[in-house]
Amino acid sequence: MNTLIFRTVAPFLTALLVLFSIFILLRGHNEPGGGFTGGLIAVSALAVFGIANGIAAVRKALWFHPMAISAFGLFIACVAGLVSILFAVPFMTGLWVYPVILGVEIPLSTVMLFDTGVYLTVVGAITSIALALETEEEV
Repeated sequence: MNTLIFRTVAPFLTALLVLFSIFILLRGHNEPGGGFTGGLIAVSALAVFGIANGIAAVRKALWFHPMAISAFGLFIACVAGLVSILFAVPFMTGLWVYPVILGVEIPLSTVMLFDTGVYLTVVGAITSIALALETEEEV
């Protein structure tokens, strides 16, 4: 399925899916969504882009190796859990801060940090698996 129409629409569809995955990530724990679901949608976006343009284009579009993305996500998720230990509360307890940025109070939490870590871990791991399965063996 490598038609001109698909190759033309794929970058726009990819961008739309990535934005939707970030929306699902930020929606998080209060409503359905979060890091895992958002990560799967982001991987689907990369899959659409890869089907249209080939795996070389996907590797070029990613700034980092997929396993490095996954490792960084796992690190972020672990940090989110360890922050609670620093404040002498049970492990993985959600902690909140409310910084004021440009006059707007923005709630930030370790829950969001954990979801972001899960998101990056899912994107990195599944993208790495998909790219490994799609590599063409040289004959």
